[in-house]
Amino acid sequence: MDGHSTIRIGVIADDFTGGSDAASFLVESGVGTILYNGVPSRPPRDCGAVVIALKTRSVPADEAVRQTLRAARWLRENRAEKLYFKYCSTFDSTPEGNIGPVLDNLLDFTGAAFTVLCPSLPVNGRTVRNGVLYVDGIPLAESPMKNHPLNPMWASSLSELMRGQSKYPCLVLERRQMEDGAGVSALLERYRADHPHFYMVPDYEDGGDGIRIAGLFGGLPLLSGGSGLLEHLYPGGQAEGRGGGDSRRERSLILCGSCSRTTNGQIRHFQVHGGRSCAVDAEKLLSGEQTVAEIWRFVSDHPDETVLVYSDAVEKDPDSRGAGEKLARASALIERTMAELGALAERAGFDRIVVAGGETSGAVMLRLGYDAYYIGRSIAPGVPEMTPIDNARLKIILKSGNFGQEDFFERAVNP
Repeated sequence: MDGHSTIRIGVIADDFTGGSDAASFLVESGVGTILYNGVPSRPPRDCGAVVIALKTRSVPADEAVRQTLRAARWLRENRAEKLYFKYCSTFDSTPEGNIGPVLDNLLDFTGAAFTVLCPSLPVNGRTVRNGVLYVDGIPLAESPMKNHPLNPMWASSLSELMRGQSKYPCLVLERRQMEDGAGVSALLERYRADHPHFYMVPDYEDGGDGIRIAGLFGGLPLLSGGSGLLEHLYPGGQAEGRGGGDSRRERSLILCGSCSRTTNGQIRHFQVHGGRSCAVDAEKLLSGEQTVAEIWRFVSDHPDETVLVYSDAVEKDPDSRGAGEKLARASALIERTMAELGALAERAGFDRIVVAGGETSGAVMLRLGYDAYYIGRSIAPGVPEMTPIDNARLKIILKSGNFGQEDFFERAVNP
């Protein structure tokens, strides 16, 4: 990167699938983007956008703040014009954080009086109306997220979700108010008289709302939300990215640690349509009855097929409290197993590794050890192909549990 180049936007994501999600929308908008796994140790390559993926969603709040501010300082030192804090479109956090503490500190870091809270991703059914976050038309706290094994959601109002974890208040901005730009400016001035720092929660139910939000607030030094707003910040570009391949048959492996309803349906679709699969049982792993070597032997015994390796928790009821508690206890072991399988696939020369689940993706990427990726075509909204800068042969595809079409796995392994 030359001394006169600037980064148009620097995105800090709280997990790796969130980072790849954000990067894909920037690429679709025509912004050349590089995704980094953690804060880089060297200056960035020439690009329009940099996404730094951390693993801070479920760590203690003070650690999440420390890592995020380190990423923010790196971006500022490398001349990022603005910062964007990317979190889950279902506002995945505990009552104490980490979204609120991180954003409070980023406001202080940038010197901004306020920023927006925009978790919406309408293309995947995440919308905000009158300050309430909906998942497929259902208020967040009534959706399947109420039984999330790590961060069960207890409220649907973004103001209420922020109240226990942020020192600053929220101001809800309805669509009818956004349609009057002068009125918005007057409203902000009145609110700032009593609240030097605050968060704006705009209605965001479709692309038109996203365009309005970008027009009103796109010039702020700090923005926050899911990936939905990113596609409207730089409109009119031609999508660019690294992609394409040759005609030879690729070897692919699918690793699935997610137990969401969406992923469950995708696994069933893959199996019903003849896909080879192998269930991983955490209890058997603990007892030694099942081993990584045994699972890898199953994969190796089917060299002409794509094998899907998945946590057997999806065969149980993912919405029952007992299943959620069991999954929470077993998640670390499942993550380690999937990460080791990913490393074995890479060493065996596999061309494509597909991973489902945010925590699982983070574990696999940490084990593979690559720190920078070119972003290519999208398999589904927010789910791109990624090519490690240091390994042009390999394609990696990461998806959050609730992303993707029913036939996502087939699409991911058949470019």
